[in-house]
Amino acid sequence: MRLRAKVPVAVLAAGAAVLALGGACSGGEDAGEADRPAGAVRVASTLGPGEGSLSLVTLADDLENGGKDPRVDWVTPFEERTGCKVSWKVADGVQEMTDLMQNPGRTYDGVAAPPEVAGQLIDNGHITPVNPNLVDGYKKLEPRLRDLLKEDGKVYGVPYVWGSNLLMHDTRATAAPQNWAALFDPAQAKRFSGRIIMRDSPLAIAEAALYLKGERRKLKIGDPYSLTRKQLDAAAKVVAEQRPHVAAYWEKPAEAVSAFAGGRAALGQVWPYQVDVLTRAGKPVQGVVPSGGVTGWMKAWMIGARAEHPNCMYQWLQWTSSPDVQQQVAEWSGVAPANPQACSGDRLGAGFCDAYRVGDRGYLDKVIFAHTPSRQCGRDRDGKRDCTDYAEWTRAWNEATSAESEPAGKPSGRPASTPAGRPAN
Repeated sequence: MRLRAKVPVAVLAAGAAVLALGGACSGGEDAGEADRPAGAVRVASTLGPGEGSLSLVTLADDLENGGKDPRVDWVTPFEERTGCKVSWKVADGVQEMTDLMQNPGRTYDGVAAPPEVAGQLIDNGHITPVNPNLVDGYKKLEPRLRDLLKEDGKVYGVPYVWGSNLLMHDTRATAAPQNWAALFDPAQAKRFSGRIIMRDSPLAIAEAALYLKGERRKLKIGDPYSLTRKQLDAAAKVVAEQRPHVAAYWEKPAEAVSAFAGGRAALGQVWPYQVDVLTRAGKPVQGVVPSGGVTGWMKAWMIGARAEHPNCMYQWLQWTSSPDVQQQVAEWSGVAPANPQACSGDRLGAGFCDAYRVGDRGYLDKVIFAHTPSRQCGRDRDGKRDCTDYAEWTRAWNEATSAESEPAGKPSGRPASTPAGRPAN
């Protein structure tokens, strides 16, 4: 039986805490200890019977077993159908997720990896390539998303959900912004000082890079997620100069909803989720696709290199790719499903699918999807690798957004020192 759940919006009118999005964890969070080396599990050619267990790593809100709402549960039906008992560990941010999957003493079967985690795990050999022929429904997933997980002829994961990074404004406070300059140009940001919100992620540096791509062509910025040291420094400087005007950096999507619902924000960087929820709640907001380029992100299920239950993991890949499960995940968590068939029949409504651009191939082709910043992106004149990696991006983001740079009398919006590895995207 397919279960449906609507994201609640009643609490938005008060502009207070909003939308608990799920993420309860089943018993037995930690996988067993093992000394199996990375890469011990090879690409499967056939599938056998399920092993009876499945251990996963996720961020908050990636799974729901009825713990938040008994009407929403795509874990229990899987267990009943396959005999694979699911346990999962909810990581406290991308750094812990990466560490858990790279720990040689852990044997997690799979991970719902955002882009900055996925790239590191692939590069360090902690992910086993997927045989897509063993995943029913794989070819029904968006081709653009599938292509993001291919490298050297191998497939490293199965798309789960995706989203894009938009501009949103309070229509009472300002006209529709056109591009990233609305947030990063000093003169424009100053107009809304103290009423700007930003996504709290090192990958948000990419949007500053897109702003510079149009403003400072001599920097020769191409891929905003592949920056040289000079380009990263320039983008980090833009973020630091913007910092005094930012009211808050949001980690959880509901924080951005609350800021706009309560009138504390007039302009900001959001996902389609916030636009959809606030619009349906009757709030005077509008989402805008930046003309200078729209960035995006995708989460994918990946098989751990030390997986002990590969057959159950493949059954999980098939289950989470199905349109009925994709419908539940999208509607509950406020994300776009990777399988556009989730919008067919009586599943997701047309309004939801339009808001999240599901099946809009023209839009998907324009999205610049995030990937892990890496030094392996180009060479300088001396033939040396000249790009910056995710650790450098994290340091640059922390330094640029430190509350220490804020003038007196302005609310900080976040601690002066924030550990690396915040929630993804």
